[in-house]
Amino acid sequence: MTVKSFAFNPFSTNCYVCHDDGEAVIVDPSCSTPEEIAQVTDYVEREGLTVRELLLTHAHLDHVFGCKALAEHFGVGLRVHREEVALLKAAQMQGRMFGVSVEEPPAPSGMLVPGEGVQVGRTHWDVLFTPGHSPGSVSFYDAENGFVLAGDVLFAGSIGRTDLMGGSLPVLMQSIYQVLLPLGEDVRVLPGHGPETTMGRERLTNPFLDEVPARS
Repeated sequence: MTVKSFAFNPFSTNCYVCHDDGEAVIVDPSCSTPEEIAQVTDYVEREGLTVRELLLTHAHLDHVFGCKALAEHFGVGLRVHREEVALLKAAQMQGRMFGVSVEEPPAPSGMLVPGEGVQVGRTHWDVLFTPGHSPGSVSFYDAENGFVLAGDVLFAGSIGRTDLMGGSLPVLMQSIYQVLLPLGEDVRVLPGHGPETTMGRERLTNPFLDEVPARS
């Protein structure tokens, strides 16, 4: 499994092109300009990849800027948790709230269901339900390769904000403590913003987390 990350748009939102055996998914298509969109399409073409679908950890506007352009370019659908559909439909309204323009994303081609998997080439991901930052946030866990795409739930040295529509701090903390941290100390966290980290590093140093016993 190869993971190529990009930081796009005025919010510096991470977009991930993840591929294995020539097949790819794009997680959080945050590219917001023709130049940013070209970075993704050029990478896919240079690597000779077939994009199978777009996946959203959640549907805040900074994670969906490029949905329409990339879905049309690659001829693929996108999936999101059912609790995020209202946010996805409100992408343009979210843009007006923040003073930015966003193209209306396409309707989801399917839903991401926690407990079910995502197949990327020969690699299986688990879909984890990690709400709190938004009502239907999910994370994608690659147990074989030891990483989780955590969206805006957990960052290096921080946690996701909960003051946006559908956010809840108690629910967010439950997602972190009960779902993410138990994955293991060495699991890499690939977040929606900023650099990657590990569960162990965040358990020990994240100022927003109380002391949490180590899990192997």
